[in-house]
Amino acid sequence: MEQIRRSGERGHANHGWLDSYHSFSFADYHDPQHMGYGPLRVINEDRVQPGQGFGTHGHRDMEIISYVLEGALAHKDSMGTGSTIVPGDVQRMSAGNGVRHSEFNQEKAKVTHFLQIWIEPSVSGIPPSYEQKHFSTAEKRGRLRLIASPDGADGSVSIHQDARVYAGLFSGAEQASHALTRGRLGYVHVARGGVSINGQKLAAGDALKTDAGEIRIEGGDQAEVLLFDLPLLT
Repeated sequence: MEQIRRSGERGHANHGWLDSYHSFSFADYHDPQHMGYGPLRVINEDRVQPGQGFGTHGHRDMEIISYVLEGALAHKDSMGTGSTIVPGDVQRMSAGNGVRHSEFNQEKAKVTHFLQIWIEPSVSGIPPSYEQKHFSTAEKRGRLRLIASPDGADGSVSIHQDARVYAGLFSGAEQASHALTRGRLGYVHVARGGVSINGQKLAAGDALKTDAGEIRIEGGDQAEVLLFDLPLLT
């Protein structure tokens, strides 16, 4: 099985201060055909206006990854964590048995463009935790850099699920491939630019999902790509 979903097919909500596209059902957007993929539950592409943000709100039993494309995102939570993430940073918050946090664009003139990703954990009721790491452009250039994994492999952030998330930057002749093992799911989200995935041309916001074989990435035009290697939930 291989399926492409175009950017314009996503859910969309423009609240003025927030312009958000939903790859899967979220808030007032509900599509029974797009409730998630394996444990991957949310990919929201958000643009937050200067001086605006998400006020303090709560989460439980979810692995939440923030990936900034442009601008900066300030984070504060009930664990006492306070930080600002910028492009190259990957932030992981395990909500566990409950956490409250806020996220704001503190810039005076620049929009913050980021992806918010939710992955359902394999355990529930654990203490909440937070982690943040930086991955340089060089680490992602022309290759798939592991940024999240269940065991923190290769310096990635750790998540409570048998899922692995990779990020890569591709232009010109740069290419990479990723082999899915039997029983695994693959999901590729194009964060920006254009690229060919398994011979299919994808643009920013497009995605490809597959459940078999090799995922080939090539023909990039200033492309930034996230690849998810996911378990098949039963």
